[in-house]
Amino acid sequence: MSVARTDQPWVTGVAVPAGDRPDAFWRSLFFFNVYRLIVAVLLLAGTAIWGNTLQFGSRDIATFVITVGIYVLFSIASFALIKIRWRFNLQLTLQVAADIVVIVILIYASNGVSSGLGLLLFTTLAAAGLISRGRLALFHAALASIAVLLEHTYEVLKHDANFALYVQAGLLSGGYFATAWLAHTLARRALASEQLAARREIDLENMAQVNQLVIRDMQDGVLVVDGNGVIRQFNARAERILGPLRGQREVLLSDYAQALAARLERWRNDATGLDAASETTLNRNLSVRFVPVGKSRSVGAVIFLEDRTRVQAEARQMKLAALGRLTANIAHEIRNPLGAISHAAELLQEEPSISATTTRLLTIIHDNSGRLDRMVNDVLRLNRGDRVQRENFKAVDYLKTFIDQFCQIEKIPPEIFEIAQIADPEVLFDRNHFNQVMWNLCRNALRHCRRGKASIRIVVGTERGGSVVKLDVIDDGSGVPAAVRSQLFEPFVTTATGGTGLGLYIAREVCEANGATIEYVESSGGAQFTVLCRAG
Repeated sequence: MSVARTDQPWVTGVAVPAGDRPDAFWRSLFFFNVYRLIVAVLLLAGTAIWGNTLQFGSRDIATFVITVGIYVLFSIASFALIKIRWRFNLQLTLQVAADIVVIVILIYASNGVSSGLGLLLFTTLAAAGLISRGRLALFHAALASIAVLLEHTYEVLKHDANFALYVQAGLLSGGYFATAWLAHTLARRALASEQLAARREIDLENMAQVNQLVIRDMQDGVLVVDGNGVIRQFNARAERILGPLRGQREVLLSDYAQALAARLERWRNDATGLDAASETTLNRNLSVRFVPVGKSRSVGAVIFLEDRTRVQAEARQMKLAALGRLTANIAHEIRNPLGAISHAAELLQEEPSISATTTRLLTIIHDNSGRLDRMVNDVLRLNRGDRVQRENFKAVDYLKTFIDQFCQIEKIPPEIFEIAQIADPEVLFDRNHFNQVMWNLCRNALRHCRRGKASIRIVVGTERGGSVVKLDVIDDGSGVPAAVRSQLFEPFVTTATGGTGLGLYIAREVCEANGATIEYVESSGGAQFTVLCRAG
């Protein structure tokens, strides 16, 4: 197993091999070479324009020009090496060494350190230290210092240069080390900042993933909308409530849910409670809560969609749990004496000499015994919790067969029913449960309708792109009284004489067991019940 070198540079918290430098390293080296080429061209142009009138090349103009020309060619050749990305550290060291050699020769050709050309090495050492992230910075400074000191020593020995200029050469050397040390320190700080930014990026990504997991598993629907009304994030629960987005991104909320977009716009324009979450009701079964992103509502909002049917179902289960156990026990206890009463009444009716009053009273006993028996059966069926066995079948074909059977049993003409077929979808439902739901709805409609032609209409259609089947059972009666509408689906609530008050309650429980919903829809005439179930 290989072990990573400890002197390798670190980028975004990961050790990068020397031969596999990121693009930023090579890009910095490229611009460093551009600077070198510009300096060489300017020196060459200055010499060509002003000649030896400047101090540059004052000792040996020919050596100065030839050296600058070689410097230009070297800079151009370095571009080719940078392009092939061959051994970064070696290239950088060669380029810095070339800078030191060339500038020291130019210093010599310009009468020594007093020419000021030694200042060019400050930029070279600073750039090299930053590019290499502090590595070899002090080594480069040492090379530059030794070269400058050797050059002045040669001048002192060869040309009797002023010995006091050693002070200026020493100051330049000290400046080289200070520059290299500063570049080294800045590079280490930049490296630490990059590592911190990399860790923060990882933390933010982890936090974003955690947020996505939390949003995905929330029981409420969640939509994240930006200031332009574009949906940035959503969960599966929101799709089940509002309809599928089918993997689409960057969708406008106004194109997806117009009513919700209008409510969001009103909430944004509300000047009160700027920083507070706001809760409102979108429809009878859906409440919406808006939470601003940041301090201003115009930046964006998190929309929480709470399906009240789930909350209401949980409340009903808690409220009726004890009642269910009690009624089941009572129902079992009632069946035996109820059977005895009914049997005794039938025996009395068979007596040869009974008066008309006795016959009427026995009929009342028999009818009420039958009513109690139906109520007991409904309660037992409700608490038994039959297992759901869903299957796909054509809704229209099933309804035609159902209407024929219903009319035969109730002894009514089939013309009372009319099927309005907007679509011909398949439904995913338990057949027995579907029959139970339709039987309750049609019996209620028959009880309150005028029993004329097409007095009961069953409309078959689809919603949400065909993923939901919509069934409407509509009669031409007087409708449901307003005082009773809020209690329609509560147990033991009925508007019909002799009814048990469990038909609609059981229908709703059966629909929920099959992933469907049933609700009463207010209309101008008659009663309308809507069943929304999954398409096959």
